[in-house]
Amino acid sequence: MGSMSWPLESDAHAHFQMDLSCMLDGELDEAAAARAMLHIEECGKCRHFFDDIRLQVRAHRDALDPDRLFARVSMLTGADLREEAEHIDLVHRLATVFYQLGKAYVLSAIDPDFRTRVFEDAVKIDDVQTKGRGFVDGVVMAGNGRAGGVDWAEARHMLNGRLAKIESPLEKGRRLLEEAVQADPNHEESALYLAFLHSHEGRTLKAADEYRRIFDSALSEENRGHAAMQLGRLYAGEGDYRRALVCFRWISISGLSRVDERFFGAHFNAGKCYTMLGQKDRALIAFRALLDEHPSRISEVARLFAGATKLQQAIESIPGFLEELVQRCPELFQAPGSSQSDAELP
Repeated sequence: MGSMSWPLESDAHAHFQMDLSCMLDGELDEAAAARAMLHIEECGKCRHFFDDIRLQVRAHRDALDPDRLFARVSMLTGADLREEAEHIDLVHRLATVFYQLGKAYVLSAIDPDFRTRVFEDAVKIDDVQTKGRGFVDGVVMAGNGRAGGVDWAEARHMLNGRLAKIESPLEKGRRLLEEAVQADPNHEESALYLAFLHSHEGRTLKAADEYRRIFDSALSEENRGHAAMQLGRLYAGEGDYRRALVCFRWISISGLSRVDERFFGAHFNAGKCYTMLGQKDRALIAFRALLDEHPSRISEVARLFAGATKLQQAIESIPGFLEELVQRCPELFQAPGSSQSDAELP
């Protein structure tokens, strides 16, 4: 990347934009990188500059290292490409059926009223199970009973009698998610929910390892965002607010929170971490940025504040914080609020 150059502004922002370019090249020390990251949270001009060069860098890296971009294509060797591609598609569709059912069972077991906020509603189990069996039967009847290295007869057993013998909805969910990953190891959503299960059951180290692995390897930027959000929540739950901030700030700095409204909570979580660290000014910047970037979410943000008891206590413990929050973010105190979880999953 050293041969790539970027146009710089000629005004006072130029030195920050140079730092941002160096940061993407891995040539900026930690202190300067921290200053640059903080600056783009406050400066729209430099933030847009960073978004542009980040996209160009990603395209450049893909061109230099196509292995990641064409991970699935690399599997198409020694056989008819069309047939192999069809098999890959069939396996992915099967994994998605397992994932959808597994997710539905997990959510119904952990939170029957679905109070946990998710990015996509869980499916109706009976409908998907019936359609899944029909899909699998169609594959077998077409003579593709071993397509993609999957035993499709065994897959039908899982969707039929074997699943019915498992009494616990949570265990059903776990088995289905494991089947999804076994069928398609690259099924990122299934891996995310398995990590979520580890976290729910108190295996936080295993969950954190899985979230980090997903963040490092996921092809989907959205799934990287999910992993970062959940990893940040794990760190925050353990009181490690500095490490949590790294996760939440990645979501906002990467641009995800601006291009995908569903990630709006990253600013809220970052503001909460700054508050818990006693950094009032940075917390206020994060909360104001949240309201500015997502004005349609003001009622939801107010509910998040209303349900965050520790955050309220921390704000009240810092002299002048509450008064400045009222002054800088008056919308929060005008919108109706009620308790709501800030958990976010795909």
